[in-house]
Formats: sequence, C-alpha cells, structure tokens
Amino acid sequence: MTAIKHALQRDIFTPNDERLLSIVNVCKAGKKKKNCFLCATVTTERPVQVNVVKVKKSDKGDFYKRQIAWALRDLAVVDAKDAIKENPEFDLHFEKIYKWVASSTAEKNAFISCIWKLNQRYLRKKIDFVNVSSQLLEESVPSGENQSVTGGDEEAVDEYQELNAREEQDIEIMMEGCEYAISNAEAFAEKLSRELQVLDGANIQSIMASEKQVNILMKLLDEALKEVDQIELKLSSYEEMLQSVKEQMDQISESNHLIHLSNTNNVKLLSEIEFLVNHMDLAKGHIKALQEGDLASSRGIEACTNAADALLQCMNVALHPGHDMLHAVKQQQQRFGDLREQFARRLASHLNNVFVQQGHDQSSTLAQHSIELTLPNHHPFHRDLLRYAKLMEWLKSTDYGKYEGLTKNYMDYLSRLYEREIKDFFEVAKIKMTGTTKESKKFGLHGSSGKLTGSTSSLNKLSVQSSGSRRSQSSSLLDMGNMSASDLDVADRTKFDKIFEQVLSELEPLCLAEQDFISKFFKLQQHQNIPGTMAETEDLDGGMLPRQHNSGVLQSISSEKDMIRQMMIKIFRCIEPELNNLIALGDKIDSFNSLYMLVKMSHHVWTAQNVDPASFLSTTLGNVLVTVKRNFDKCISNQIRQMEEVKISKKSKVGILPFVAEFEEFAGLAESIFKNAERRGDLDKAYIKLIRGVFVNVEKVANESQKTPRDVVMMENFHHIFATLSRLKISCLEAEKKEAKQKYTDHLQSYVIYSLGQPLEKLNHFFEGVEARVAQGIREEEVSYQLAFNKQELRKVIKEYPGKEVKKGLDNLYKKVDKHLCEEENLLQVVWHSMQDEFIRQYKHFEGLIARCYPGSGVTMEFTIQDILDYCSSIAQSH
Repeated sequence: MTAIKHALQRDIFTPNDERLLSIVNVCKAGKKKKNCFLCATVTTERPVQVNVVKVKKSDKGDFYKRQIAWALRDLAVVDAKDAIKENPEFDLHFEKIYKWVASSTAEKNAFISCIWKLNQRYLRKKIDFVNVSSQLLEESVPSGENQSVTGGDEEAVDEYQELNAREEQDIEIMMEGCEYAISNAEAFAEKLSRELQVLDGANIQSIMASEKQVNILMKLLDEALKEVDQIELKLSSYEEMLQSVKEQMDQISESNHLIHLSNTNNVKLLSEIEFLVNHMDLAKGHIKALQEGDLASSRGIEACTNAADALLQCMNVALHPGHDMLHAVKQQQQRFGDLREQFARRLASHLNNVFVQQGHDQSSTLAQHSIELTLPNHHPFHRDLLRYAKLMEWLKSTDYGKYEGLTKNYMDYLSRLYEREIKDFFEVAKIKMTGTTKESKKFGLHGSSGKLTGSTSSLNKLSVQSSGSRRSQSSSLLDMGNMSASDLDVADRTKFDKIFEQVLSELEPLCLAEQDFISKFFKLQQHQNIPGTMAETEDLDGGMLPRQHNSGVLQSISSEKDMIRQMMIKIFRCIEPELNNLIALGDKIDSFNSLYMLVKMSHHVWTAQNVDPASFLSTTLGNVLVTVKRNFDKCISNQIRQMEEVKISKKSKVGILPFVAEFEEFAGLAESIFKNAERRGDLDKAYIKLIRGVFVNVEKVANESQKTPRDVVMMENFHHIFATLSRLKISCLEAEKKEAKQKYTDHLQSYVIYSLGQPLEKLNHFFEGVEARVAQGIREEEVSYQLAFNKQELRKVIKEYPGKEVKKGLDNLYKKVDKHLCEEENLLQVVWHSMQDEFIRQYKHFEGLIARCYPGSGVTMEFTIQDILDYCSSIAQSH
C-alpha cells in the first residue's frame, strides 16, 4: 500500500500541488471486481482545500488516472455501518449516497479517522459520523500507513503551529543581539543554554525566598475558614426562621384559595338561580289566563294563546345537568304540568262545544237551501274556529291525546252535518232533473239519500214524465228501457247538463274550503310524523282511518297529505255514493247523459289534479269518473248490441236503418258536447267501435232483406253515412268516410247494372253471338257472311225494338226503381241518371259493332241517343 501511495503522490497529486494523507482500496457495494482507491488530499497552497478523490487504474493496467473528486465540505454523513463489529462497508453521503466496501476493516478505519481529523482542523461545518466507534475518532492515524510522500510523520503535520507576530519579533531581537546566530548555530545554542541555566537558578532562589510569605498566607486561610464556619451557623439559624415563615405563608395561600373557590361557587350558584328564575317563572297574568281566561272572545283567546306559549317555553327549557334533582325545580315542573293539563282539558271541552253548536246553527239554515240547488257556506264557522289555530298547535305539541280526541270529534260532528247537507242537496238536484216534486219521490227517490228504489218500470215511468208522450213506438238504437235520444228535447238535455255542472261546481269549493281549513286549523302543514304505535286500521263509518294502540283514534301517518285526505274521507264519506246515485239516475233518464257527465266530470278531475293530484277531491272525482266512463262504455256497447238485434219488416222497404240515423244523431250530439273536451280520445274510440258496428250490421241487414234489393240497402245507408261523416268532419273517421263512399259507389253501380239488365234482350243475344264469332277468330267484316248473323237477320232483330217499345221498357224500369228506393235519401234521380248513362253505353256498343261488322250496309237502330235522353227526361218528369 505504501508503494501505491508513493506512486499516486508522484503521478497524480504532486502535479496538482496536493498532498495525499490517506488511502483506502474499495469497490462499489455489489460490484467487487472493479477496485479503485479513495484518497484524502489537501492542497499545498493556502487557503487549504480538502478533497476526497476517486482514483482508478487504467484499462491497460500500467498507470492510474484521476476519475472524480469531491470537496470535503460537501460531505454530509459518514456511515461506518457498525460501531462494534468489524465491517468493511461504509457510505459517504455527498449530493448522492455512495456505498463502498473496503479491502480491509483497518484501511476503512484509518481512512475514516483521517477524514475526522481533517474535518476537525479545516472545516467549520462538522460532518456527521454514524456508526463510528468513539475510540476511533480519538485515535491518531497509524504512522505506517499515513506517512507523507516526503517521509515525514503526519503527527508532525498535525502538531505544527505557526508563530504569531510577537514570537517572530522576539526571535528576531534575540538573533540580532548575537551576530553569529545564523553563521554559528552551535555557539548560539550554547549561549542560549547558559542563559537558561542562569534563569532557572534565579527562579529557585525566588521560590525559596517566598516561604515566609507562604506561611503567612496559610494562617490567613485558617482564619478565613473559621469565619466561614460562623457564617454557616448564622445561615442555619436564618434558614430555620425562614422555614416557619414559609409554613405560615403556605397556610395564608391555602386560605386565599379557599376564599377564591367559595366566591367562584357563589357566583356560579347565583347564575344558576337566575337562570332557573328567569326561565322557569310564569307570570301571574299568564297563570290566570290559563286558569280562567275567556275562550269565547278574541281578546281572551289572544291572552290564552300568549299564556300557553309562555307555559310551553317554561316546560321546554333546556335544564343544565343536575337541575332536575332540585326539589324546587320538580315542584315547578309539577305545577306547569298541572296548568297544562287543566288548560288542555278546558280548551278541548270548549272546542267540542263549539263543534256541537256549529252543527245546530248550520242545521237551522238548511231549509232555505232546500229549494235552491246550493250548499250552505261554512266560511263563517271556519273563520271563527281559525282563531283557535295557534292553541290547536299548542295542544298538538303538549297533549297529543286531547288533540287527537278533538280531531275525532270534529270529524264525527262535521261528517253528520255534511251528510245531511249533501243528501238534501242531491235530493234537490234529482228533483230538478226529473222535473217532479218531493211528493214524486215514491216513484223512485227514497228519503234524502237519493238512492234509486222500486222496480225498473217505476223508474222508467218517472223518467218518461218529463217528456210526456214524445217516446216513439218504433225500435230505437238506445231502447234499453230508457228514453230514446231522438225523443228527448235539446232543452231537457241542456237542463240536465246545467244541473250536473252546478252540482260539481257547488261540491268543488265546499271540499277545497274544508280541506284548506283542516290544514290550517289542525296545523298539518308542519306535520311530519305523528307519534304513536302502529296498529291495525279500522273502518270509521265509511272512511278508512288508522288507529293507535293507546289513543285509539289516529295512527302514525307518513305525511300531512295522507292525514288531510283521511280526514276528508271521513267528513265527506257520503259524496262519492251520492254522486254515483245521481249518475245512475241521469243514465236512467237518458243514456246520452253519460256523454255530458263524462265531459263535465273529466274537466273537474283535470282541474282538481292540477291543484293537488293526491287530494281528496281529486281522488273522489277520479273514482266517480271511472263510474261515468263505465256508463259511457256501457252506452256504446248497448248501442252496438241494439244494432245486432234490429229486425226489419218483410212487407215494407228498408230505407235508412234506425241505427244509421241514430249514429248520425249520436255523432252530432257528441261533437257538440265534446268540443274542446279533455276526454276526446274516449269519444274517438267510441266512434271507431260504433262505425264498425254500423258497417257490419248494415251489410247484415242488406243480406237478410227480402223486399228491398241488397244493393239498394247498402247504397242508401252508406250514402247516408258518407253524408253524415262529410258534414261532421270527424278526423278519426276519415278512413271510414272513404270506405263508406266506396261502398256507396260500388253498390250504386251494381244496382244500376242489375236493375237495367238487358232492356234490348234479343238485340243483346244477337250481338253476343257476333262477339262469340269474333272471339273464335272470324274477322269482324266477315261476320255478315254467317247465315245466322247476316244483314237480314240484323234488320229483323232491330225492327222488334222501335222507339215506342224502348220508352215503354224504360218507364217500367223507372217504376221498379221507385218502388225500391226510399224517399228520405232522395237517390231516385241519381240512380235514374246512372241507368240512363248505362243504357247509352250499351247503345254505343251496339252501334260500334254494327259499324265494324256490317260496314256499308246502311243498317241503323230505329232510335237515337237523343231519343234515349228525351225518353228518360220525359219519364222522370211524368213521375
């Protein structure tokens, strides 16, 4: 290793003015094959720079090269891995961490020791040595491995100190005093030695001369020790005195602490007492109002309301921990509870009396509403009761049992009151619909319930009374034991429509006003969940209301809307059955009334749902609408059934079938009723069912007809249907309108061809033979050479049909058509004109055959087209 140091000093560091102080043979951790040297160096020039240099042998192996150098001031940490066990590994932390493995532990320790010494001597910033033995940092580097390249010991380098300015000046003065100090050093050294001996002798003599002074000093020291002992005794006595003073001061301090603690407790106690007095003290005026306040006057209600709120605040005050253990607090709470119970009982009793009185007051006004179709107004009663709304809210939050009882009593009283009012109201409506007096109730109206009683015939008699003898004896499409739509005046239907609309218009504000009052009076806007245990529901006189196990009135309901709706169901339990009875009566009077009811009821349902889809009014009207829709569907189904059951007379011509005329009446009425209606889709579906039934049954009747030809029945009825649909312009029946027109046209053509037949029969047979020969392949101009079809035979046949005979045949045909057709549809001239066109077409066909098959023969018919036109016109005018 020494040879390597000399080589490195000579080849690498001397040219760079550096001295090599320590060296270690290392390799990177995990890469032991690539050895290199870490060198600790210092510069020879000042200021001294200390570096750690990595030196690596060249690839050829004949010289060393400097690879990388780090300044020692950049070294942060030296980690020796283990301070106890020998370990060749160590880390140097520069900007990055370098991990090395030394060739021996001794080399590693010597290198780390050199680094420590250089750090102590040259650097202000101290390096952290981790896992390094403290002994290693104190030891000097072994001389064998740390000699400089010049052979000097590194210890000499470490012990060398520079002379300061004063020392240099003294040496110069001493050397100037001896001229040979430089030329003869030995003489100068000998002189200095003699002078040193002289000084040592003088020093010994001085010491011996100071013995007396030393003895004097020793005596003074003995006396000083005695004084110190006395002072210590006095200090001990003082300390004992101070100890008693300390005990007294401790007692005073403890007494002050207790006084302070007592004051603090008194302040806290006063604060708690003030809190209880301020928050749990109810004014005498409030107590008097709760015990004796007038619940009938507005001023008394206001005083009771304020007192109840104050009582609630006192009862709901948030007590601090431990307050409920105080006897005074318990007494006050008991007093508040007694006041609450007393006032709640007094309030509930008063409100129950108000409910009963309201029922009596409203009953006295029913007589004036019995004649008019109006419902009594409950607004004054609602206005009076709303004064108690805040007290009801207080009762709800403090004594839910009494609040619940009031709710039940209100529903019981009001349900009976509304039942009387509504039944009398519907009784008047039924009387106005039938046009009878109260004495006529024996025909079909029983009591105030308005339920239909008695036999069906009795009810039919009642229905017929309003129209007298207008009911027709002929079969009717709507003959279901009710009045025919064609027999009922428009005024009667309009009257029913107005009455039904007035009934709905009276019921709607009544229900809305009551629902609004219930919401405000019973404070259900803030209602979320009513406390109580869920129990089975029971039917309370027609309305399903939940109950509780404890109170037995209302069950916990999920939302305020459910609560309001359940109360409305109980109060207005009679509305839905009364409406259904009224609808049944209207349907019995005239099944077409279901159209009016469907439109009116749909409009009111739509209006109610826009306000609140889940409200009682919306739900009830929706249920009734289902009944109305069912009656409407039943009306349509019965019309179709009547179509299928219609019977025609075998002795008279058919004409326009009754159900075709009834469909025209139904469509005209429905279009006027359903104009801008919400339920137009229901009518369109009914149209489709009815028109298909009309088409099928017209064809069925036409096939069964014996007196009137099938084509005439089809032609006349489909012409009537087409005219009806064209006039009404029903958009959903456009396809059926086109179909009706096509059927009318087809059967008109069929009837014309069938009725006209072959008016020139022999001439027809002759030309049929001619056409047969042409079809066999004989040329048209050669037909005249056939024996049976020569010119003479043609002239013979033509002579049999002079103009007079033709006119007579056409006259007989006109009479036959006149017998077949009905007068209502007025199709005689249309059919006659079509027959005229068909006859002229046959005539032109014959003339064409004569011109092609008998050219130049001069054979012509004995009458012309103009003659045919004259004959037809003359016949039509004569009839």
